[in-house]
Amino acid sequence: MMQDKLNAGETRLERGKRALAEIDGAAGENVVAALADIAPDFANYLFEFPFGDIYSRPGLDLRAREIATIAALTAMGTATPQLKVHVEAGLNVGVTKDEIIEIMMQMAVYAGFPAALNGLFTAKEVFASRLADEQAVPT
Repeated sequence: MMQDKLNAGETRLERGKRALAEIDGAAGENVVAALADIAPDFANYLFEFPFGDIYSRPGLDLRAREIATIAALTAMGTATPQLKVHVEAGLNVGVTKDEIIEIMMQMAVYAGFPAALNGLFTAKEVFASRLADEQAVPT
């Protein structure tokens, strides 16, 4: 996991790129690529701060960090694109579909039913997309 692989000579940008690749895979790269023509510096900030500094810290593993992130984004109720990326990331680091659903249901208590519903519909989209991708891969 990311926290076990901190390299002393690595820059924040390098560490962030490595973390993003491990956590989000293509979904995170798509977000960064979408910023290239409008705000490339902001893309670097995304690598450096959230992924190079915060996600790379010891104390929580990536699975726990994604659970917290999914809960926060669900509670916000206004961050659907980011929630999609982090539902994907959660699945990538071992959070199960059932756990994601429970996280979002829990948010109904603290953020209200509309936020939880938006989160659940977002998760449903991600789950369906992943299933379609898995079924499209020839065996």
